[in-house]
Amino acid sequence: MPTVKFVNEKKSIEVPEGANLRKEAMKAGVEVYSGIHKVLHCPGIGCCGSCRVRIVKGTENVSRQGWREKLRFLAFVLDPFAFFHRLGQEETLRLSCQTRVRGDIEVETHPPMNWHGDRFWG
Repeated sequence: MPTVKFVNEKKSIEVPEGANLRKEAMKAGVEVYSGIHKVLHCPGIGCCGSCRVRIVKGTENVSRQGWREKLRFLAFVLDPFAFFHRLGQEETLRLSCQTRVRGDIEVETHPPMNWHGDRFWG
């Protein structure tokens, strides 16, 4: 069974292969939402974008980004905060509700916003 290590929480859990990262984190008591999003969020269908996580290690061990996830991060008009979160972390920033675990990974919940992305201003 794959192991998911949550860096900020210093917690590791074993999950079945192909498991949804958001569901497994919530079962283990790891909070993927912050602030008001703890109460107001979509039911895990990739619409709100508030369950953002950064895959620190093992990006090859998660599912590929789907169209819904790509749209959420690229649509500056719909969600400018998601756009700025993505800067400099295009390959590692994911929505936990849209991510399937296929092997061992390390995850950072509540990744910091990147207001000064290398490719944005330069």
